[in-house]
Amino acid sequence: MDFIKNIDSERPVVIAGATASGKSALALEIVRVHGGVIVNADALQVWSCWRVLSARPSAEDEAQAPHLLYGHLASDAEYSVGHWLREVSQILQGPERPIIVGGTGLYLTALTEGLADIPAVPAAIRAAADDRLVHAGHEAMLAELDPATAARIDRRNPARIQRAWEVLYATGRGLAEWQAETGNPLLPLSDCTALVLDADRDWLARRIDRRFEMMVNTGALDEVRAVLPDWSPSALWAKAIGAPELVSHLRGEITLQEAIAAAQASSRQYAKRQRSWFRGRMRDWRRIARP
Repeated sequence: MDFIKNIDSERPVVIAGATASGKSALALEIVRVHGGVIVNADALQVWSCWRVLSARPSAEDEAQAPHLLYGHLASDAEYSVGHWLREVSQILQGPERPIIVGGTGLYLTALTEGLADIPAVPAAIRAAADDRLVHAGHEAMLAELDPATAARIDRRNPARIQRAWEVLYATGRGLAEWQAETGNPLLPLSDCTALVLDADRDWLARRIDRRFEMMVNTGALDEVRAVLPDWSPSALWAKAIGAPELVSHLRGEITLQEAIAAAQASSRQYAKRQRSWFRGRMRDWRRIARP
């Protein structure tokens, strides 16, 4: 990647990309050339229970450069994009230039565009939302949102719909209204080098399928087996792609091959949503073709 040598060695770098697109390898190569510290911007790689299943950097990669905000949370921790921004704020004030890398679009746009200051949702409302999602489904929750929020939300993402439902019932105001009052960003695009990996769909699908098979062969089943006694589908840490399918296998509900095929399909769908987000929200980022 010849462009790496021309990257400004003083400015923070932010790297977005779909799952399995090679973000972590790019971040490591930038650090090798210019120095810096790699900072996680993936909502699933923060959990200590998932190293293999969330595709966290390997121990070998972590030995080559400092890595922050990876696997630092126990599964019972409260965490949100607001928590993540506060942690990144401290890193930005530190002595080393950060290379912020991940596939969670909400984290990256909140970092570079700003985040609405929404009050915390009470535990009782969160519990009511969990129950409603299980018994009524996300379509029913979508129908109960305010029109402005319903018009702009990702209708295929139950977690986003539930979050919007919680905000509406906790504050009496729709998520869209809160977002309209967004404050100044922590790291504006004008102050960083913003890169988004633009992966070919078929190339990415093959990588996703190969990678999940490798995960299963290198410890993913052991990770899922370890959390099985505490499994809660609504928990934030339980959203790891492939975890529900491997749980079903370990409970004897489906074969391992069925679990692998289902998880690969889920991962490809997730990548499709990521790529849509990046196209819609990251038009001003520099696009890096993959492969």
